[in-house]
Amino acid sequence: MRKNGKWGSRFMTEIIQKFVSYMTEIRKASDNTTASYKRDLKKMNHFFGEQGICKVEQITVTGLNSYILFLEHQGRKPSTISRNIASLKAFFQYLQMEGYVSQNVAKDLKAPKVEKKVPTVLSEEERIRLLAQAEGETPKQLRDRAMLELLHATGIRVSELITLKLSDVNLQMEYLVCNDNSREKIVPFGAVARQALESYLEQGRAQLLSGEESAYLFTNCSGQVMSRQGFWKLVKTYGRKAGITSELTSHTLRTKI
Repeated sequence: MRKNGKWGSRFMTEIIQKFVSYMTEIRKASDNTTASYKRDLKKMNHFFGEQGICKVEQITVTGLNSYILFLEHQGRKPSTISRNIASLKAFFQYLQMEGYVSQNVAKDLKAPKVEKKVPTVLSEEERIRLLAQAEGETPKQLRDRAMLELLHATGIRVSELITLKLSDVNLQMEYLVCNDNSREKIVPFGAVARQALESYLEQGRAQLLSGEESAYLFTNCSGQVMSRQGFWKLVKTYGRKAGITSELTSHTLRTKI
C-alpha cells in the first residue's frame, strides 16, 4: 500500500482499524454497523489520499465539506450521504477522545434532506379489483377475503393481522383487540369486514385446520400460523391478477379509501 495517493494513507488506515475495533469491542456495535463504518471511512481515506492528505489532523471542515460535495456529484443518494456523515462524526469523535485531533471537525456536518416519497394509495377501482381476486367459496379464498377486508377496514399492521387470535375478535360488536407494545387497543371494523369474517369462520377456517386446533384467527393452508412472507406472497399474486402495476405495500393496503 502506498503511503498516500490512490489507496489512501497507511497511517489513516491503521487508525480506521483501531476505530472499528473500538466500536466492536468497547461500544459493542453490530457487525453491519462496523462494516458500514469501515466501508465509508475507507472511501474517505481514498479521497483525501488522492489530495496528498495522509494524516487525520490535516483534515479540515472545508475538506470534509468538499468530500460531501464529491459524494453528491457522484450521484450518491441522500440516505447514503447521511450514513457517510454519521460515520465521519463517529470517527472524528473517537479521534478527539483518543487525542489524535484537538477538535472534532465533523461535528457540524449537515445531512442532506431526504425527500419523502408520498406513499402510493390504491384507488377505489383498484381496491375492488384486488378484493375481487379473492372472491369464491374455497377455504383459502374465504380466508384471504377476510384478511384483506379486515386490513383495509382497520388499518392495523400486517404483523398485527397475522397474530390475531380468535379471542381478540368480537363479531357482535364489530371490533378487535390488538396488543401494541404491551398496550391493548380496541379497533372497530364495520359490517363489510364482519361479513367476510363470518363467512371465513363458518365455512373456511375449520377446513384449513383439518381437525387441528389453533388459537390464531388466520392460518395457512396447513393449519399453521400464517407468516408475513406467506401473506405478501398471496397479496402480490392477487395484485398481478388484478392488473395493479403500482407496488403493493403495507401502507397501500392499510390506507382507507
